[in-house]
This record gives sequence, structure tokens and C-alpha cells, in this order.
Amino acid sequence: MTLKEYIKLETSGWKWYELLYLAVCTLAILIPSIITGDSLMAIISATCGAISVVLTGKGKLGTYIFGGIQCALYAIISYKATYYGETALNVLYLLPLEFVGFMQWKKNMNSENAEVVKLKMTWRQRIFWTLILAAGTIILGLILKRFNDAMPFMDAFTTVGTMIAFVLTVKRYSENWWIWIAINVATVIMWVGNVLEGGENASVATLLMWSVYLVNSVIMLIRWMREANRNS
Repeated sequence: MTLKEYIKLETSGWKWYELLYLAVCTLAILIPSIITGDSLMAIISATCGAISVVLTGKGKLGTYIFGGIQCALYAIISYKATYYGETALNVLYLLPLEFVGFMQWKKNMNSENAEVVKLKMTWRQRIFWTLILAAGTIILGLILKRFNDAMPFMDAFTTVGTMIAFVLTVKRYSENWWIWIAINVATVIMWVGNVLEGGENASVATLLMWSVYLVNSVIMLIRWMREANRNS
């Protein structure tokens, strides 16, 4: 795929209200973050994250480009805030998987609307991944507790949940959004505590980023489920 072909693929199939939604999500993070004097790293990370999740919902390849930037910067922010599970997750798992996701989606694009083809899981698959999520959260939470993680089990849930949800996203399963909703709720709670405590590592931009993620995940769950049922 040439650069010209990629740009054409990314810019096609957008409706005016989708572009408006992308702009609103981005500005909802950018403007308050600048006003509150957040760090440049946090602002760039949060803005790229907002763009990435909207592109994910739209089914565009660009999600993995903006997502890669967000992962790298968010890992540094999480490390400074002593959320070590989040740090390891982004450096060792999500960042490499951004490249895998790009290649996987590239092979499964719908030529009619220039979006990735959405699928849905069987009930057996849903039960399997739910059990993996529960077991992984307990095990990792106990490990993080020994390392004096700020919020070990909350951090463990978001870490393991993100790992599973990202795999399901790469595989194009619409059920990934159910997990993202749970993760986003937990992470918003985590960063609310971070901001209320204050200090040099408190990040309003990161809190706003996860809040946008939460709203977006609900909207995209409805959209992906509808398209997955139609594809089935």
C-alpha cells in the first residue's frame, strides 16, 4: 500500500457528523488540558488517544498509528504516577501489538466503506475470555500488591482487561467494546483519585482522555454490534 492509497483509504467513508464527533472528542481533551496547565507529554498522549479510539470505532487503520504514539507516552506518564502495571502493559504488550493490529486490519478492510469488517463471538468464546479476565486480575493484583502499587487490583484489572480487549479488537470482535467499557470505568476512577490527590504527577489530560474513552466505548459498542450482526 502506497502513502497515497493509505491516505485515500483513511479519508474516505466519513460522514459530516462523524468528523464533528472526532473534533469534539479531541477538543474536549485539548482545551481543558491547556487551560489547567497540564504537561505537554500528557496533552499529546491524551489527544492521540482520543483520535485513536474514534478511529478504532470507525474501523480505520490510523487507529494503530495514533495508538502507538499514545502508548509510548502514556507508559512514561503511568510510570511517574507509580502505576507499574499500566507501564509494563504499554511498553511490553500494547506497543508491539499496535504493529500487529495494523497488519491484521489491513488484510480485512471492506472495500465498500473503507472500514474493517466487524465480527461477533460465540457464547463459548465469551465465557472463556471472561474467566481469563477474572483469573488474570486476581493473580496480577496479588503480584502488584507486593510491589506497593498505588491501586493493585484496579491496576491489575485494567492491565489484564486491556490485554484481552486489545486482542479482541485486533481480531475484529465487537465484544471488545464490553471490556473497554469496564476498563474505562475503572481507569476513570483510578485517575480521579490521582487528580484529587494532586501532586506533580496528577494529570487532568489523562483523566479527560479516559473519560472520552468511556463515552466513545458505549457509542462504538452499539455500532459494532449492529454491523457484526449484519455481517453474520
